[in-house]
Amino acid sequence: MLTPGGPSPRTVRVLLAALLTLLVAALIVPASSGPASAGTAPAGGTLPVAGAAPVGRVVVIGVPGLRWADLDPERTPTLWALADRGATASLSTRAVPPEGLPVTCPAAGWLTVSAGQRAASPGPGCGAIPAPVAAGDGGTASVPGWPALVAAQQSSPFKARLGLLSDAVTAAGGKVAAIGPGAALAAADGSGRVAAYAATPAALPDLAPYALVVAEAGEITRAWTGGREASPPATRSTPSTTQATPPTAPSTTQATPPAAPSTTQATPPAEPSTTQATPPAAPSTTHPARPTASAPESTAFPARAAPSTTTAGAEREPADLDGEARREAVGAADRTVGEVLSKVPQGTTVLVAGISDSGSVAHLHVAIATGGPYGRGWLTAASTRQRALVTITDITATVTHLLGIPTPEGVVGRAWSGGGAAPPAAEAARGLADADLASQVLREVREPFFIALVSAQLLFYGLAAIVVRRHRRMLTATRVVATVSAALPVSIFLAQLVPWWSLRHPMPALLGTIVAFAALVAGLAYAGPWRGRVLGPPAVVAGVSSLALLADVVTGSRLQVNAVAGYEPVTGGRFYGFGNMAFAVYSTGTILLLAAVAHALRRRPRLAVAVCVAYGLLAIAGDGWPTWGADFGGVPSFVLGVAVCVLMTAGGRVSVLRLGVIGLAGAALISLIAVADWLRPADQRTHLGAFVQQIIGGDGGSVVGRKLGAMLHTLGNLPLTLLSVVALAFLFLVLARPSRWGAAALSLAYAQAPELRAGLIGALTAAFAGFLINDSGIAIPAMALTVAVPLALAASVHALQLAPPTTAARSSAPAEATAPPTA
Repeated sequence: MLTPGGPSPRTVRVLLAALLTLLVAALIVPASSGPASAGTAPAGGTLPVAGAAPVGRVVVIGVPGLRWADLDPERTPTLWALADRGATASLSTRAVPPEGLPVTCPAAGWLTVSAGQRAASPGPGCGAIPAPVAAGDGGTASVPGWPALVAAQQSSPFKARLGLLSDAVTAAGGKVAAIGPGAALAAADGSGRVAAYAATPAALPDLAPYALVVAEAGEITRAWTGGREASPPATRSTPSTTQATPPTAPSTTQATPPAAPSTTQATPPAEPSTTQATPPAAPSTTHPARPTASAPESTAFPARAAPSTTTAGAEREPADLDGEARREAVGAADRTVGEVLSKVPQGTTVLVAGISDSGSVAHLHVAIATGGPYGRGWLTAASTRQRALVTITDITATVTHLLGIPTPEGVVGRAWSGGGAAPPAAEAARGLADADLASQVLREVREPFFIALVSAQLLFYGLAAIVVRRHRRMLTATRVVATVSAALPVSIFLAQLVPWWSLRHPMPALLGTIVAFAALVAGLAYAGPWRGRVLGPPAVVAGVSSLALLADVVTGSRLQVNAVAGYEPVTGGRFYGFGNMAFAVYSTGTILLLAAVAHALRRRPRLAVAVCVAYGLLAIAGDGWPTWGADFGGVPSFVLGVAVCVLMTAGGRVSVLRLGVIGLAGAALISLIAVADWLRPADQRTHLGAFVQQIIGGDGGSVVGRKLGAMLHTLGNLPLTLLSVVALAFLFLVLARPSRWGAAALSLAYAQAPELRAGLIGALTAAFAGFLINDSGIAIPAMALTVAVPLALAASVHALQLAPPTTAARSSAPAEATAPPTA
């Protein structure tokens, strides 16, 4: 706590209120009138007029299963030529996986394009898509089993509305055509009718009358599913939301399709600025060499055969199509793409997308855009805010923007736009294939990494308890190891500065990189004159944890992509802003930094409070600002933790009533931010504004229920739950009750730096409030404790070393008992 001459509680409350008011005002103004307005178009393009007839023409060519590792200038010349002159990116194809097979099936991918929202396909596995039924009028057709497809969406968590894309185009006066059974799913209207359907490109010779043509080059998935015919869907099943882990990328194939025709400029879409995202779940992965089991084969969309029985008695999907079969299928798909392009009129914008997966593991896929506003370079979208990364839900919004028609309500994607200059095609393709490799390796190492992290933490707590009790000569080593341990969580993200996934042995490379960064941070903590102070080294580690992650979200969240405690593009849960585990590290580091700052400025209490409140609110703004952290659940818990820390350091009393008021203030703050985000144009909102729209539309309850269920489910994560319990036990039974161990460690640290108590209580408050209101649940306190407890140990051991030697008190003595001699 600050000295008796510090500011009064009333002064603290007034200052907090004034700064909160300024923060809300600063948030609302940029959020409602930011630079990316509704009148902003992609570079080099003109602005489409909402409500007008379709302008230009768009051809969407879906190649389910196509990955960047498949492309080669000799083996796939048509696709390579498109990539060489167009804008390119990795495509996250995450839709709703079928039960037991955590990938995107071709049918789900096509239906997601239809709805602009993650869609589900019926049945437990991926199977062939049934051919549309011709109406006998020379062109129209209907998708068989359409009511079952619509019903399947009602059992999924996203409630996708099928037919939105076709209905939007036809409502504006445009015509829609489909080539291939999969394309028919994307081009069908709300009733399942396809206005113009052809089974092959040759059967639809003239594409000029159509504003939108959706074509399928489905050779890869047909090879994977065995080319079997499918019967109409008759059942629906509740989709699973788990993930599988993929193997290494396959080799490419050779084909000689006709050269692709060039395209010219078309009216470009308006460029959005933000998107919807979902925080990632607690990490759980399997080794990529093992295919994931699926449920039995469906009679509606049958999966490819040759099943093997698992211990649960379910059939298992085959692994990815690979080897010569894949090379032949990719070559055939390239020829189909060339056949479609040979019929594309001048002035057409062409979008090529690897619509889905082609096996039992998930990958990133190909995204290429040529013509219209798209020249040679990278693609991006406001849905990801990442260069060279877009999502499958973006395709729907991209088509409507290119045609200059309104994007229907319910479409969550954002239009593709230019993402800057790209290197030559060969280098770009290698980089994009490497991005897929990073996702695969991440999912291979995530589970063993967390097992190693938890095991190391538990072992360290056990050894530290023995040292604090008995081995006084090892206090210095324990202090240093505790500082390195506290630096490990932020080093997980700093490790992304090194391409560890591309090394021959990625798991040792990852561990070595993280430990190296942690040692570097710990070295900085002991490099200056602050090393002689109880809160000196902990302040450095906490400061790096706070400032590094704040800088990351301000500059695009690069450090969290494919980090083992971050989010992976293949999963597609979140692409920018603060993931929940990063938030835990960030909030804990920030609050402990505030405590250290208050201690350093204890002789100037008013300045200490002002600095802590100012940086605390800046940190909260970084967490909740729509274009930075965009973290809905983090802001209320962060406000609670910062306020508790500031009140305690200022000498204020923390009561249940005050905690309730502070919690309501945090909820009100994030609500204001979300409403301000909602006031922006729909294509510029983040998931904060989208949630407001869901509440208005009556879907808010289902979203909250889904998050609550996910939070409760995380309690089954035994390693993280065990880590949380042991860390708390160590804090309160070893450090906070030191007389039982013959050393008043934490009490001595509190005596020399009273602000440490405020920091620890504030950090724990934020962590457990975050546990209650975020879907990652137990992962938040687990990660927070890996920062807070080692820093508390480092400070406590330092306090023991600085204390004069005394005799240890009996176990019944109070916590203020004295310490062992200095090491």
